[in-house]
Amino acid sequence: MSGVGADVFAAVSDPARRAILDLLRDNERVVSDLLRSFSFSQPALSKHLRILREAGLVEQRKDGRLRWYRLNAARLREVASWVGRYERFWTERLDQLGTLLDEME
Repeated sequence: MSGVGADVFAAVSDPARRAILDLLRDNERVVSDLLRSFSFSQPALSKHLRILREAGLVEQRKDGRLRWYRLNAARLREVASWVGRYERFWTERLDQLGTLLDEME
């Protein structure tokens, strides 16, 4: 993968960044609000937010001295589309497991 798509996958590969996206799922938040949910420093949070912004997963708006962050879920469609290609694989495997378990009874 190359270009912007790869950036989205790289951005969501980190558990802390996925947790940030989860926090932004329902409403926008300021940095201080996000920071309360993590044990890392404000500079570390800012780095994660920068990576998410550069990947287009998070948008920022300024309101006076505050910076508000919100999720841009449309960019997650790339990830969902890619993962969706494997759904049939897992469905088949789970069906096979179910059949095997039924036979074992």
